[in-house]
Amino acid sequence: MKPIELNQGKCKTYLVSCPDTGSAMLIDPVAGNADRYLAMLAYRGLTLEWLVDTHTHADHPSGTALMHALTGATIVMHERAPTPIVGRHVKDGEQLAAGKLKFTVLYTPGHTPDSISLYGHGYVFTGDVLLIHGTGRADFAGGDAGDQYDAITGKLFVLPDDTVVLPGHDYRGNTQSTIGQEKQHNPRVAGKTRDEYVALMDSIEFPLPDKIQEVLQPNQSAIDDEKMPFPSLSQLSDVQQLRPAQVRERLQAGAGLIDVREAEEFNGELGHIEGARLVPLKELVQAASDLDKQRPWILICRSGVRSTTAAAMLTALGFDEVYNLRGGMLDWQSEA
Repeated sequence: MKPIELNQGKCKTYLVSCPDTGSAMLIDPVAGNADRYLAMLAYRGLTLEWLVDTHTHADHPSGTALMHALTGATIVMHERAPTPIVGRHVKDGEQLAAGKLKFTVLYTPGHTPDSISLYGHGYVFTGDVLLIHGTGRADFAGGDAGDQYDAITGKLFVLPDDTVVLPGHDYRGNTQSTIGQEKQHNPRVAGKTRDEYVALMDSIEFPLPDKIQEVLQPNQSAIDDEKMPFPSLSQLSDVQQLRPAQVRERLQAGAGLIDVREAEEFNGELGHIEGARLVPLKELVQAASDLDKQRPWILICRSGVRSTTAAAMLTALGFDEVYNLRGGMLDWQSEA
C-alpha cells in the first residue's frame, strides 16, 4: 500500500486503497477537485468507502459533502466534529478498515478540538496537528497549544521512528518525513518542554486564512448559502458560554432552550434535553420572529460550535440575553 497525494499543492489530499479488494478512503478532500478524485478512482477501478476529514478546516472548503453525494461513501470525523453530515463519528483507538487495510484513529487535538490522525501500515496521516518541520497553528477557537504538544509527544512521537509522516498541508515543497526525523529536527517541538512550546506558539502572530468566514462556518454547519447571515469572528467570541450545571440553573429560572441540530440528530444517539425547541440552524433567522426577545435563551447543538453561531445570530437580531451550552450535547451527556 502506498498513499497517493492528489492535489499537488499546499493542501494535501491522500488516496489510500487496498490492492486486494479495491476498497479506498480519501483523506481531507478539497472542494473543487471532485473531478480529479473521481477520475483517479475510475482509472484504478476503486470503490470509495470512506471520506475522512482529519478536522474542521478553516482555510479551504471541505470536499466531503460533494464526494459523498457523488459516491455514497461515508463521511468520517471525530465525535467532536460540529458538522451534521458525518456518517461515522470516531474516538481515540477505534479502527477504520478499507478492505484488508486497517488504520487506528488517534485523537490529536490542539489545532482544533476535533483533530484526528490515522496510523497504519507504516504511515501516519497527521492533518494539521504535526507538519513537516512544523506544527499547525493553535490559536483558532477551541485550539490549545498545550493539548497540541501533548498530542504530538504522547500520541505521535511514540510511534515507530520509521513511520512516514503525511500532513494535511505543506508550504515549503516537502512531501514526507518520518516520526524519527520530526522528533529530532522539528524546530517547534524537538527538545522543548510543554511550557516552552506553549510560549513559542503564543509568541507567533499567525495571519488569518483568506476568506476564513466564507470557509469555516459552512464547514462547521454544512450550510452553503451566500444569504446565510453568519456572524463575524468577533461576534462569536462575545457569546457567553455556560457549562451544563449553569444551564440547569438558568432553565429552572425560566430560560428557554433552542436546539439548532437537524431533526435526525435531535432524535438520534445523543438524544435531546426535555423541553428543548428544535430549530435547525438554517431555519433560525426565519423562526426568530416568533421568539420572545426579552426572554433568556440558551442555544445547543452537538458540540457547541453551531450553537455558538446561532447565539451570535440571535444577539445580532436584538435578543437581550443569549447563552450557549459549551460542549453541546456531548458535554451535557458526559456530565449528566
